[in-house]
Amino acid sequence: MKKIMNLTKITLILTLFMGWSLVATAQAPPPPPSGGHGETGNQPANGGGAPIGGGLVILLSLGAAYGGRKAYQAFKKEE
Repeated sequence: MKKIMNLTKITLILTLFMGWSLVATAQAPPPPPSGGHGETGNQPANGGGAPIGGGLVILLSLGAAYGGRKAYQAFKKEE
């Protein structure tokens, strides 16, 4: 009986996740862009000039420091 209940739970969970994924992909295509952009030649898009290099370096260095700290703690715990 327990095996049947577990199989039923797994089947229900998989069915729900597959149903949600189908709903998520059933979106209408975006509308065409409004006039003005690219009508008279190659014009750059408005905005989007934020640099991401500095933030990316900070994020990667903090992640490496955190990983090194966790590895050091695991090494100290084994001793």
